[in-house]
Amino acid sequence: MTSRNKNSILCPNCRKLISADESRCPYCNISKPGSWWKNNLLTQGEGVSSADQIIKIIIYTNIGMYIISLLFNSRLPGLSFNPFYILSPENRSLLLLGATGTIPVDNVHGWWTIVSANYLHGGILHIIFNMFAFRQIASIVSREYGVYRMFIIYTLSGIIGFRISYLAGVTFTIGASAAICGLIGAAIYYGKSRGGTYGQAIYRQIGGWAVGIMLFGFVVPGINNWGHWAGMLAGAVLGFFMGYNERTKQSLFHKIFAGSCAIITVIVLCWAVGSGISLM
Repeated sequence: MTSRNKNSILCPNCRKLISADESRCPYCNISKPGSWWKNNLLTQGEGVSSADQIIKIIIYTNIGMYIISLLFNSRLPGLSFNPFYILSPENRSLLLLGATGTIPVDNVHGWWTIVSANYLHGGILHIIFNMFAFRQIASIVSREYGVYRMFIIYTLSGIIGFRISYLAGVTFTIGASAAICGLIGAAIYYGKSRGGTYGQAIYRQIGGWAVGIMLFGFVVPGINNWGHWAGMLAGAVLGFFMGYNERTKQSLFHKIFAGSCAIITVIVLCWAVGSGISLM
């Protein structure tokens, strides 16, 4: 092995093989690509930064908040003749944990509920359907945008979806649907923008999800269609501005932004659980 091979590294930004002594990457122009902190902050390894791990963490967080909401019930949740309300947390439990809408925002909690509401669900079928959809769509978006941009789109689309539904006068709402619709919007934009056989396949596949959600919203009462469509539009816009992997690789900015979204989410959910316990 030559001395040059011993000093070669993969650029933490563009993943091209370069010399560790380069002051700037000759491919993507990032400064000091051989520095320890850039290799640790930018490189996506096999640990927690991998897409599959982050997707699982989001799913487990949703499941955890659902279980907590059931524990907040004043009585044990029973079985219902309506399948949509099997093992449902009470509205009081959801309110304590950060449901959003005009009633919670104006009269009880405040704006932090547009974050917490994304991790609350109204029944066992509600969370199963949402997590099934999230698992499939998040995998596609992570592959084409990168896991950090996926999480940014997921978080911001949920926040924007609930903000718009608040402005539209939706009184009480929960669920990961607005955030998931953001991923749908980003995937639809990607498919349409990329084009070709593969792009069109993504566009048709994810477009089917969009049509299904639209029909579901018209057929089933009580669905937050404002949140769904605002989240989908937000996802498409975010996908346009942040770009996908074939146009621009993920950067340190995306990782810091995603980390900020994660920190805010953890703080809000911990606050929701803590304040809910104190008010029980």
